[in-house]
Formats: sequence, structure tokens, C-alpha cells
Amino acid sequence: MKTIIWQDFEQVELRVGTIIKAEVFKQAHKPAYQLQVNFGEDIGIKKSSAQITDLYTTKELIGKQVIAVVNFPPKQIGPMMSECLVTGFYNEEGAVILAVPDKPCKDGVKLG
Repeated sequence: MKTIIWQDFEQVELRVGTIIKAEVFKQAHKPAYQLQVNFGEDIGIKKSSAQITDLYTTKELIGKQVIAVVNFPPKQIGPMMSECLVTGFYNEEGAVILAVPDKPCKDGVKLG
């Protein structure tokens, strides 16, 4: 494991957002969803591709709050431009468990 300094961590914008739209990403090479996540007034709505189809349906994702990195440069993933990285943890089978706040938070709040 590589050690970082505090200033490195401070540069990462980990924010809470609410998923407002989730669709199957038909053009993805691996099963994935296209998400739209609302990060509040200051940041707005950002799109993301997420390989979370093993444990989540599109229907149950709507309204779910997630933690995402919002200051990576946009990344082209097939026909879509991903604007944030929704975070999660791999379980023993390799499926992603979303990183979520355990209580409701205001959209856009920074992890600190």
C-alpha cells in the first residue's frame, strides 16, 4: 500500500449525490448501468457508468444516495462521457457494493 500525504487526500472531491436516473448501458462491454447523479446546486447533475448490475436493479437505485469522486476529468466510456466515479467495494464474488452514507445527507456534501 502506498502512503499519501494529507494534501493528496484533500484534492479528491468525494461528494454525496442522489441517483435520479438509472438505465441499462446496452453498449458497455461488461454489464453496467448509466447513472445520473444529482450533487446539488453547486455541482449539478453528473453522468456515470457503473458496473453494479450484480447486486442492484435500476429501479432500486433511483433515490439512493451514493459517494462519488466528482473532480476526475470526464472519461469516454463507449458512446457516453462519464463525469464522476461512483464508489464501492468488491465482495468475495467480485460484485460491487456501493459506498453510501448511513444517514441521509444534503446532496453535494463533501466527505471530510
